[in-house]
Amino acid sequence: MLDFSKTTGRDFDVLTLGEIMLRLSPPNNERILRGDVFEKRAGGSELNVASGISLLGLRTGVITKLPRNAIGSYIKNRVRYCGVSDDYIVYDDDPEARLGIYYYENGALPRKPAVVYDRRNSSVTRLRLEELPDSVYGSCRIFHTSGITLALSDQTCFDAVELMKRMKAQGTVISFDVNYRANLWSEADARRTIEAILPLVDILFVSEETSRRMFGKTGTKAEMMKSYCTDFGVSVVATTERTAINPHKHNFTSTIYSSENDAYYEEPPYLDIEVVDRIGSGDAYVAGVLFGLLYCGDFERALEFGNAASALKNTIPGDLPSSDYEEVSRIIREHKNHGIQSEMTR
Repeated sequence: MLDFSKTTGRDFDVLTLGEIMLRLSPPNNERILRGDVFEKRAGGSELNVASGISLLGLRTGVITKLPRNAIGSYIKNRVRYCGVSDDYIVYDDDPEARLGIYYYENGALPRKPAVVYDRRNSSVTRLRLEELPDSVYGSCRIFHTSGITLALSDQTCFDAVELMKRMKAQGTVISFDVNYRANLWSEADARRTIEAILPLVDILFVSEETSRRMFGKTGTKAEMMKSYCTDFGVSVVATTERTAINPHKHNFTSTIYSSENDAYYEEPPYLDIEVVDRIGSGDAYVAGVLFGLLYCGDFERALEFGNAASALKNTIPGDLPSSDYEEVSRIIREHKNHGIQSEMTR
């Protein structure tokens, strides 16, 4: 059962742990192998989540390690620009310190979007918990991380699991996004590692495909979602459903299951979303759900904020969201309104 009462008044509503990366993209649908110019942006799953929640009005911070150089300073400035605290960012003075990079190529039917990673041995893989002050463990209401962080290295996996344990001991609610990436680890390694930590998790984000393939679950989506609660004691499970009509047009919705209420929450999908950039839309969903649970204390509202935030992020270039509470709330209202709507906000 979710219980935020023990954590009222803490410095942060949400703290996240994860790698922040430099994203390089050729503009105007150019190819990586042919283009001569790259646009640079900051990104990373856990920063995306913290940014989305901050934009909606709650206080967030990110735990990570950055190289102490100009690229690290660029990332630090982007973190601050998003309204996310850098109190728990550690800096790497090693001569070999580096920031992970990924190259993103936009798609156009029939060519799919593509990603090339260059992230091995980045500074975050050398983060040590003794570099963090002890105050971090009782400083937030929700602690969030993902399977990406577990997969980066043995050290980041240890950091994430130990932070979960110490945060949990302080009454903090633990949020975890499975976020399985086949290029980081095998399905067998992911399943073994994640199943070991699921008893620590209160709020779980997992796709239907990952449930079936990586976890090897069978049955309906509802049965699979409920099984995480009965088998591991998870309180809330959220599963998204995306239908890609083509790279630039998607439908999106989700389902949330509450073990406390033994109830599923759903709403009609957002149809024909005009996709400018889908990277980070899953993280925007996580941000919306966590915001809804903290701010509204209501599963239906959490579902609405998650779906609307994700739909909006698809329309925004880059990894990071840029939609505040007012805009997301307006999209929720318009999604429920089946009458005549204005074509422009003015």
